[in-house]
Amino acid sequence: MQGSNSGVRTGVSFAYWALCIICFASFLLVPYYTNPYFRQYVFSISMGWMLTQLLMSIVFLIDDIRRGTFWAVGKISSATGAQFMNTENGIPRSTFLSWLGVGLASTLFFSLLYGFGNKYNYKLIKKKIALNGLPLAFKGFKIIHISDIHSGSLKDKQAVQKGVDLIKKQQADLVLFTGDLVNDKATEMQDWMDVFGQIKAPHGVFSTLGNHDYGDYVVWESTEAKEKNLQDLIQVHQNLGWRLLMNENVKIEKNQQYLQLVGIENWSSKARFPKYGKLDKAMLGVDAHNPVILMSHDPSHWEAQVIPDYPHVQLMLSGHTHGMQFGLENPYFKWSPVQWVYKQWAGIYENNKQQLYVNRGFGFLGYPGRVGILPEITLIELA
Repeated sequence: MQGSNSGVRTGVSFAYWALCIICFASFLLVPYYTNPYFRQYVFSISMGWMLTQLLMSIVFLIDDIRRGTFWAVGKISSATGAQFMNTENGIPRSTFLSWLGVGLASTLFFSLLYGFGNKYNYKLIKKKIALNGLPLAFKGFKIIHISDIHSGSLKDKQAVQKGVDLIKKQQADLVLFTGDLVNDKATEMQDWMDVFGQIKAPHGVFSTLGNHDYGDYVVWESTEAKEKNLQDLIQVHQNLGWRLLMNENVKIEKNQQYLQLVGIENWSSKARFPKYGKLDKAMLGVDAHNPVILMSHDPSHWEAQVIPDYPHVQLMLSGHTHGMQFGLENPYFKWSPVQWVYKQWAGIYENNKQQLYVNRGFGFLGYPGRVGILPEITLIELA
């Protein structure tokens, strides 16, 4: 019997280390996979497995520190140490920590696997937002806000169509898209023009660029090729019937009353993201007497420049964070690891008379799934 148990332990140990080696090797080979969808899943599963091992290692390290402490106490005073050790009742704490590490790691890993099925599970979030001095004609005015489509990651056309149908069903007066239409290249939109081209609104569809739209994360054969890609993407917006705002503003008119809409290129306060946006240029000619809505992809822009320098911008709409596609949300609590990087990362934020809404993203990037933070379509009603 003892030999049988030893054989089982050896087999489990061998399978565990084989799986670790396979996941690590698959992770290293990710840049060489030609199929982008296969690459996404291999990367996500491999990374998920390594994260679970890291989590278990942290818990086991805590247990090792505990054991080391008891050993040191025992060395200093063997009697005291023995007496202390004998006070432990029930499940020894080391066993508890071992099961805790395995439990937490397993929960994380299987949550990531479960999340693969949520990437097209679009959630409609309705938000009523009050703007000071809003003209009477715009009371109850409905705006659809979407962001971060990342068409290069999308594959299931029928599922994406359901998301677009949900947008159309709201019959919004205005649609605003706040950047990252593609992952890297304008050609990623070729198979999606007929789907996203269906998005229309009586007062138009307006869009801005996000950090991924500039092609900064791939190697181009020349500067001219990269510039052509950006021009091609600008043409894509035009072909969709979307008015791309490149550091400029427009007036939305209804019954001879106006709402001021401003859109800028990507601007981030984070060093690793570009500052292409020029808000001073975009604000030229803006009538401060009209409510101002700013479309800016990166929410870090709000506290860094908008709040201190442009107090008459009453509402800023952003995306970018995706809510990290992982977290916990309920009516009373929300959490995601992305909050350690971005102070404003999902939903509504206020500072005096200024407000920011951060959309959780329509698409996905890197990890082809969503855990707790679902893809979002926001319906804003002005009040």
